[in-house]
Amino acid sequence: MKTNEALSSLAALAQDSRLAVFRLLVQAGPAGMAATNIADTLAIGPTSLSFHLKELTHAQMVTPRRQGRSIIYSANFDTMNALLGFLTDNCCSGIPCAVAQAVDRCAAPRPSTEINSPVKE
Repeated sequence: MKTNEALSSLAALAQDSRLAVFRLLVQAGPAGMAATNIADTLAIGPTSLSFHLKELTHAQMVTPRRQGRSIIYSANFDTMNALLGFLTDNCCSGIPCAVAQAVDRCAAPRPSTEINSPVKE
């Protein structure tokens, strides 16, 4: 993902209603949801929802498809994963995160296993 694509994705998600819509669609999975169901679930008016879905679609965060008389919206998991990859690409000083987390766990102080209570005889 290029910087301008990441900025577009982040800008689309940087609003309460759009973030709620996107999170709902992530929960719905690949099957997605009809716009009317999204509006009912999140209590967003049709005009407002239409605007937010257009913004998310333009940023390629959601994908619309026609199913009969409804438009079904799905989270675009490819774009979501590309954005997450872009954001974490240089984390941990270039060490893959799983390795860095293991190193952090090994270096972390371990809790004492000693019991501080007196021994009963």
